[in-house]
Amino acid sequence: MKSAPLRRRPVQQRSLERFERILDAGAELLDEAGYGGLTTREVARRAEVPIGTLYQFFAGKDGLVAALAARNLERYLDRLARRVEAQPPSGTGELVDLAVDEFVAMKRTVPGFAVVDFGLTGRPGTDAEQHVLDDVLDNNATVAERLRAAGSLEGVGSALALRVAVECADAVLQLAFRADPEGDPSLIAECKRVVRLYLGAV
Repeated sequence: MKSAPLRRRPVQQRSLERFERILDAGAELLDEAGYGGLTTREVARRAEVPIGTLYQFFAGKDGLVAALAARNLERYLDRLARRVEAQPPSGTGELVDLAVDEFVAMKRTVPGFAVVDFGLTGRPGTDAEQHVLDDVLDNNATVAERLRAAGSLEGVGSALALRVAVECADAVLQLAFRADPEGDPSLIAECKRVVRLYLGAV
């Protein structure tokens, strides 16, 4: 998977609208049929665009999923920043809670996020699948780097500590959503506790 999954980036308003419609259709189909049921032909039909238009933007199914993962990450960072601004945390623990709560909220409400989030949830872990967002960094390393760069988790420790925290949170939250499609509340609480304790110690 390449870090630039797009064949062409939309510039004009009409192209941007088509591009977003294609991503929205892909997200809806992922919720209904999972990764295995996602086809470019069905996405194009739902988005009401010719299949050729889809291929103008994406090389194929994996390119579409990679673009959706990148959009999910941008939206997560934006939503988390707005949460932090609206409810400034008093310390690392509250910041962790906000970050986890926003991820859980998106898992429950954003189309396609339950399947893709920032990579491919529940898909066998090949090297390509671990590099949906970036050619060099794996998905969680990219998320940690973007969180640090965005300043949303400023002051939580070193880059390494944030990377470890993201790995821990990802593992426990995947477990929480395997146990319960809405996210097992006790496992979500444990995720917060583990990350709070770890970052508090470093």
